[in-house]
Amino acid sequence: MERVTPGVLAAQAAGVGDDDGSIDTRVRQTVDFLLERSRELADQVAAERTGVVGLSYRLAEGTARLVASRGPDLLSDAAAAGR
Repeated sequence: MERVTPGVLAAQAAGVGDDDGSIDTRVRQTVDFLLERSRELADQVAAERTGVVGLSYRLAEGTARLVASRGPDLLSDAAAAGR
């Protein structure tokens, strides 16, 4: 619970009142946390050799939505390649 609480508190402080907004805040925090905690990962992202993405998903609907990304613009690259 203590890992989720900071995200909930940050969302409330920002005026976010719905579950999706709270989830998005937590996803963004997790992406940032990964880069803060791993120097190797941060270096690889800075050099554009890898990327980190955070998604929100709805299992019942079978959908996922991009919330946060750091690194190369993978979505633009995929669109340019016709994927």
